[in-house]
Amino acid sequence: MLIEARLVDITTLAVDAIVNAANTGLARGGGVCGAIFRAAGPELDDACARVAPCPTGQARLTPGFRLPARFVIHAVGPVWHGGNAGEPELLAEAYRSSLVLARSKGLASIAFPAISTGIYGYPLREATAIAVATVRAEAAKTGSLDHVIFACFNQEVLEAYLAEGLGGEQ
Repeated sequence: MLIEARLVDITTLAVDAIVNAANTGLARGGGVCGAIFRAAGPELDDACARVAPCPTGQARLTPGFRLPARFVIHAVGPVWHGGNAGEPELLAEAYRSSLVLARSKGLASIAFPAISTGIYGYPLREATAIAVATVRAEAAKTGSLDHVIFACFNQEVLEAYLAEGLGGEQ
């Protein structure tokens, strides 16, 4: 499995699924969530309403609608409360749930944003370490996935992923 980090707008990737850093209501939000909803079109609002709610650490699947990606996997990461409220486990579970869902649908490629590092306040370096370790552990399992992209929206995020030993494109 190829695992890489790229400086790229996740909404432009022609992969089987992109992951949305979602809220528990699967409602349109800000940041990457808002960008995904805008690019997918209004049909995504209705599709999310049908599969909501989604507990923290879990994921739900919808079509990609107007996105180049076939599907959107909505993963709910934790809000940062200092690290002692189960945040690392919940963040790892959000990545794991997304990958399990992708494999169950026979998907081969998936792109992740840096879940929980925006408005949810999770420290970037800690979050990227968890993301990369979780994806690497899941990659060791059998399944259909052969390409994982960590879509980085700026240089700082890309550098955090590269510090975890990933190759990347700038």
